[in-house]
Amino acid sequence: MSAPERIPPRSVSTGTDDGPGTGAAAVRLLADGELTVRGRIPDASNAALYCTVRLDGQEAACVYKPVAGERPLWDFPDGTLAQREVAAFEVSDATGWDLVPPTVLREGPHGEGMCQLWIEAVPDTELLALVAEEEPPPGWKAIGLAEVGEGETALLVHADDERLRRLAVLDAVINNADRKGGHLLPAAGERLYGIDHGVSFHAENKLRTLLWGWAGEPLTGEALTVLDALGQALKDGAPLAARLGTLITPAELDATRARVAALLAAGRHPEPTGEWPAIPWPPV
Repeated sequence: MSAPERIPPRSVSTGTDDGPGTGAAAVRLLADGELTVRGRIPDASNAALYCTVRLDGQEAACVYKPVAGERPLWDFPDGTLAQREVAAFEVSDATGWDLVPPTVLREGPHGEGMCQLWIEAVPDTELLALVAEEEPPPGWKAIGLAEVGEGETALLVHADDERLRRLAVLDAVINNADRKGGHLLPAAGERLYGIDHGVSFHAENKLRTLLWGWAGEPLTGEALTVLDALGQALKDGAPLAARLGTLITPAELDATRARVAALLAAGRHPEPTGEWPAIPWPPV
């Protein structure tokens, strides 16, 4: 596919104050609107296009990632990145936490792909930091030590933020293998979104994330309630299970059910197993 004009780097994926919001209206706009490519998002490992979508006089910015622009992944041989991105939105939507921007699978100028509402990130929102201390300061959670120079290390920390904690639970459910700092988008109204979920839902445990600060700690009561409802929504014949069945494999769907059941049984945030790198690289 030919590459359109590059656009300046910016954080990706909600609408503006007069836009469609992030509910059913946004999903309809993304699914049925006229999609126009405006530019290419630089530094993306797969084709990612900045677009506008217009329907019934309403217009919003969005990201379109055509399947034709995906690079094959040896460790994710089944399905497509686009399908898994949409599956992540479906699970997020079912939790009621609204952590993933509205995302649909649709035809576009370069064939089938995922289309996700563009969210303007709020600048200067500190969610990650490096500190010289051996323990995280108040309001922060430790991730691990990071090399900052020859023979020098610093403690990598993330904010002790309820929004991040919810996202950590979602990542554990969808088995996100790539939760980097650049995939966290603080938005207007103190909202927080996660993006880039193409390497999720594997049937084998592949959780790689920066959000290990709550590892081993008890899940909140809210999280347990959400997980219990999600378990019901994933049962055979339930609408969510049916939608996911068109996006991920039967083995991946069964594994998702098993992860929800395991989180409920343990009642705690998962911990790194030590069997593979637990933090994605690069971390941002």
